[in-house]
Amino acid sequence: MSESVNPSARGRVEIIDIARAIAIAAMAIYHFTWDLEHFSYVAQGLTGQGGWRIFARCIASSFLFLVGFSLVLAHGREIRWRKFLVRLAQISAGAIAVTAVTLYVTPNSFVFFGILQHIALASLLGLAFLRLPAVLTALCGIAVVAAPSVINSPIFESRWLAWIGWFSDKMPLSNDLVPIFPFFGAVLIGIAAGQIAVNRGFIDAMRGWNTKLARLKPLEIAGRHALVIYLLHQPLLFGLVALAATIAPPNRDAIFNSDCTKACRASQDAAFCELYCACADKQLKAENLFDRLMENDASPADMTRIRQVIAACSFDAGDAGAKKN
Repeated sequence: MSESVNPSARGRVEIIDIARAIAIAAMAIYHFTWDLEHFSYVAQGLTGQGGWRIFARCIASSFLFLVGFSLVLAHGREIRWRKFLVRLAQISAGAIAVTAVTLYVTPNSFVFFGILQHIALASLLGLAFLRLPAVLTALCGIAVVAAPSVINSPIFESRWLAWIGWFSDKMPLSNDLVPIFPFFGAVLIGIAAGQIAVNRGFIDAMRGWNTKLARLKPLEIAGRHALVIYLLHQPLLFGLVALAATIAPPNRDAIFNSDCTKACRASQDAAFCELYCACADKQLKAENLFDRLMENDASPADMTRIRQVIAACSFDAGDAGAKKN
């Protein structure tokens, strides 16, 4: 069997396993930070903005690029259906487990289409591109990445359709949402890169690095078992932070006040912000919304009420300030 038909027939390309291990290590760093945020050890919303948001998207994209590249290595131009279906079943089972666990732990923000769900569907969709020219596959990938920037529609605001793509400004709350658009583009670009590597004879050269990479054997082994590590690492990290929270509870009041004051001071003076944040703290606790907000697990109805409380506190703080003056 030639390499163009089955590139993996001549042995593993260990640099791919190592790259996968590095990606899972990066994901563990992100998830640990998310756990710290969930238990209020760091600022609320930290992992969903700025550099952390970019970091999360880069991690997801790197995983999916490797999915596409590995699809070419594993099947080339001849799909080995038994191996493919066994792997697909393993990933699907993991995806179902993630959904079930997060539905229990964070019911308002559970994972309904995260990275594993995406990998399962993308693996199926990717089969259709294995026989296409690499340039055409790459162009399709670029189009998938670009689509959310030119298409916007409110019909994608529900969980029933949000998995298709980021085509709305009001996506449903989820702890891990990796929709087809734009992320399937990374899979297609990975497939194109794999096709080019096979057609140009780069796979043999990459396989030739195996001996030089022997010192990184632990990473190579970790990369081979990335699915198991993915399924186990977050429950372990979450459990450790939860245990720490029972021993040394974080000061949620201080974090809320700091975040609230910082956001408020962007447009208001110190006196207004002091009244406003004190009102919001008191009212959210009175209505049992404080913990849900701090844990980033407020339902749509909760968020509607939270916005109402914030608006009312803003009015009250402004009114109180006017009376003082």
